[in-house]
Amino acid sequence: MATNTETEGPPAPRENPDLLGHEAAERGLLDSYRSGRLAHAWLICGPPGIGKATLAFRFARFLFTQGAATPGGLFGESAQPTPPESLFVDPADPVFHRVASGGHADLLTVERRMADGDRGRRRTEIVVDDVRGIGGFFAMTSAEGGWRVVIIDSADEMNRNATNAVLKVLEEPPPRGLLLLVSHAPGRLLPTVRSRCRRLVLSPLPKETIAALLTRHAPDLSGADMAALAELSEGSIGRALVLAEEGGLDLYRDLMGLLEGLPRLDIPALHKLADRLARADGEAAYRTVADLLRAWLARLIRSAAGAGESDEGGPFAGERALARRLGTAASLDRWLEVWEKISRLLARAEGANLDRKQVVLNALLAIEDAARR
Repeated sequence: MATNTETEGPPAPRENPDLLGHEAAERGLLDSYRSGRLAHAWLICGPPGIGKATLAFRFARFLFTQGAATPGGLFGESAQPTPPESLFVDPADPVFHRVASGGHADLLTVERRMADGDRGRRRTEIVVDDVRGIGGFFAMTSAEGGWRVVIIDSADEMNRNATNAVLKVLEEPPPRGLLLLVSHAPGRLLPTVRSRCRRLVLSPLPKETIAALLTRHAPDLSGADMAALAELSEGSIGRALVLAEEGGLDLYRDLMGLLEGLPRLDIPALHKLADRLARADGEAAYRTVADLLRAWLARLIRSAAGAGESDEGGPFAGERALARRLGTAASLDRWLEVWEKISRLLARAEGANLDRKQVVLNALLAIEDAARR
């Protein structure tokens, strides 16, 4: 049965009034604001698709609604009659509308721009021209008498020159200026950048939260498919919705059908899958399979290291049995080598426009070679 479905998708982060599963992170930001000692830069970390950018825009809206109010008096008491208890801003509020439309004068958003003449594709990185205006933006007086906020989504995508430009801002923080860096992999950032930011780590969403969000944004999915996507998403509602939209469950089943034949792959079936992904209309499916393969290898390595899921039931019991079998077929070091090789291959394929069929064949044959030893 085909599993791709029409999904409404959650609103873009700047338009989203809701955030589920990150109550502790919200409290951390609110407590820091109420203390009157709000850090000038925050590194909001966690896996892609869990709500980091949504939280950044949510905090920016909150600050804008506070205007010029300064919490925390001489002895820490609030300067406001009623201290705020939530970051929520009503979607009917004019501030919400200005942020959602990109028209708030005190908010600057930095992200990868569209590449010149590339049919709507974004650049692969944030370049120095994208961040050059941050210093001048912070140097200006707030248009509405309160905070000025810059959101970089995501900081991992900055190249070296862009990173160095942002570092200069971090070294000389402006008064009532806030820099929010969204990061999927903070380890990729310069240590000097990380050291100048307060870190806020968001955890993957619980399966129950993923299922609730899928019910809201993809109501046509069956209960079984929602449960499978909630597990396969690894705590990312963004990933779950992409899988639902692109037929990810069917692709996962096709991939597992091949892998379950290890230590020997069904070569005709392998070529059939590779041919499908290499077609002109197969780019989205190829990206999904590449993502699924990387995630499967990561789970296999965790299982081989003794850190796999303990639950024997559910939609992925077959995968867990396969992981246990393959974990004894090769050493943990060997599987780590395979993961690194395939990760490099897939990354190179994305940047160099390699032949998709050969990439798929090479990746799966590398797994077969490890399983046969």
